[in-house]
Amino acid sequence: MAERRQHPPRRPTLRMVAERAGVSTATVSYVFSGRAGSASGAGVAEATAAKVLAAADELNYRPNSAARAIRTGRSGMVQLSLHMLSDPWSLAVADAVNVEANKHGLTTLILADGDWHAALDRVESDVAYLDGIGLDEDAVGKLGDLVRRGQRLVVFTERPLDPDGFDVVRSDAIPGCEIAMDHLLERHTRIGALTAEGAVRLAPTQVTRYTPYLERMAASGLDVDPAWTATYGDSQSSAFEAAVGLLSREDRPEAIYATTDFAAIAAINAAHMLGLRVPHDVAVVGVGNTPDAQRVAPTLTTVGPTDFFDSQARIIIDRALAPDDSPPRVHEFPWSLFPGASTDLDSAASRIR
Repeated sequence: MAERRQHPPRRPTLRMVAERAGVSTATVSYVFSGRAGSASGAGVAEATAAKVLAAADELNYRPNSAARAIRTGRSGMVQLSLHMLSDPWSLAVADAVNVEANKHGLTTLILADGDWHAALDRVESDVAYLDGIGLDEDAVGKLGDLVRRGQRLVVFTERPLDPDGFDVVRSDAIPGCEIAMDHLLERHTRIGALTAEGAVRLAPTQVTRYTPYLERMAASGLDVDPAWTATYGDSQSSAFEAAVGLLSREDRPEAIYATTDFAAIAAINAAHMLGLRVPHDVAVVGVGNTPDAQRVAPTLTTVGPTDFFDSQARIIIDRALAPDDSPPRVHEFPWSLFPGASTDLDSAASRIR
């Protein structure tokens, strides 16, 4: 007797989802367009959208992205070009955007290609987020080229930039870095710096996150010992090695101003390895207010904007879903101090007692 040929299960359709959820096919289509539950209040009610998504999960339904792109002119894709993927800041950006994108049926794609202009030219997306692109004439020209081609952009910068056809997320780190230095100077005079290699090179002619260290030390009448500045490259291992070198000195500083949270966390880990107590033997402050600041022991004192990652994620997804004629905007995020145990000697002393 011939064996009966097994046919693959039928791929679930939009109509099958509609029948399972007890709604029309138009409602299902609207939900997967990413417009349901929009901030404008129009569209499908959240409860109905939840029923549709639950039915889709039960049937293992996935919308046909190619068909949707032809029908709507949208790809359903959000692209992120991040300067340093291992940095807690970049990871927090990617995580927040992915969570927000999933709420609207969008897919997040992280660009690994360092040439963000070429990468965006190859892959269609509803919005692209750019971080650390530089604001020289060449970079600004590439932004203009992408805008002329119809690419929606959200550009993160710490420096002034006009929203010339794209949204700008501006978060000026320098005032925050000044707050970080003032916080250390309340109790310390022997302060070292852990900063990016390029920041020291640019310091004589350009304001960088290293500048507040130099200026605040000088304003306090304190000499800056070049040996107390350690530099790192684009990796956590580089920051750790730099911190170990700085804290291994016989005349090591009693506090460290690190220009990123990941460098500050590397300094805490280096102190632990060397048998130094934080903050008793060395206090540490970071820059960025990333989620990892609360995950290290002791918790990290840091500076940064409030509710930045979730708010920025909403800005990015709102731009992906906005009408084509929606004007570009500048979104400002001021910085504050977020005290942690890495500089709190009083709290550390009370725990010892």
